[in-house]
Amino acid sequence: MNLTLVQLRYLVTVARHGSVTAAARTLNVSQPSISVAIDNVEQAFGQKLFVRQRGSGVSLTSFGRSAVAKAKQVLAEADELAGLGSREAVVAGELVLGCFEDLAPYFAPALIRSFSKRCPAVEIVVRDETFETLGRRIRDSAVDLGLTYDLGLPSHFARILLHELRPHALLPAGHQLADRPAVSLADLAAYPLITTDQPQSWQHMLDLFLSRGLSPVADITTSSFELQRSMVANGFGVAVSYTRPHGDRSYDGLPLICKPLSDPLPMQRIILTHDTRQRLSNAALAFIEVAKDWFSTHDVFAS
Repeated sequence: MNLTLVQLRYLVTVARHGSVTAAARTLNVSQPSISVAIDNVEQAFGQKLFVRQRGSGVSLTSFGRSAVAKAKQVLAEADELAGLGSREAVVAGELVLGCFEDLAPYFAPALIRSFSKRCPAVEIVVRDETFETLGRRIRDSAVDLGLTYDLGLPSHFARILLHELRPHALLPAGHQLADRPAVSLADLAAYPLITTDQPQSWQHMLDLFLSRGLSPVADITTSSFELQRSMVANGFGVAVSYTRPHGDRSYDGLPLICKPLSDPLPMQRIILTHDTRQRLSNAALAFIEVAKDWFSTHDVFAS
């Protein structure tokens, strides 16, 4: 079997983007060159790696997932081999970081900046994901590490704790509960509850109320955390959140009131995750250490 590192890089990049066109644009090569390389790799294995879907890019077959995972290991080891001549061990290669979309803008840029200072030879790619797409992309080896909340992950995914958060209530300015030092879920259940339409997040928030024997009216859903905050600020209802940006104002400039919850509720965990069935590269291992250091020295979601 005569496979080249270039062919393996093409394979991994197509898997990462789910598209030959996007991979060609990223690698700055022609689309036919990548298509030919993928065909050659499939012929060498005697099995299909991708399922082509007209107008929807490509998706990995079960065999393709295994092949991409091994290809990433080979590429990582090749990068390590290339650095053996250096006087100091150099962490190199590529790292794809998938971030749950609510956390990405608050942590990904700072973590990448810190990591790039420590490991400048690593090319890092960041992708914002939903809960559902993040798990699938990690499974498909399109993402090396995931930064997310500890919700809805399969048992074979690692959970590396970075930080724990307490939930808080979001209220519009002038709300009847705004003058209280803390509010309860029972207090909030009397008002329309605004949730995001992420299934894991939506169900988790409702489970908090159900654990207290409460059934809130949750008939308002939003497509994003920031839209949720704006809907609260404009008086459409209340919300419960773990994420708290610096500065309690919505995108349209209206003030938000954040109140601690008096109920004894579980903490939510911010974690790094990966598929334990796949070997982590040196770049991924280095990023984990950088992330642990960063979270241990920064005041996360300070008021």
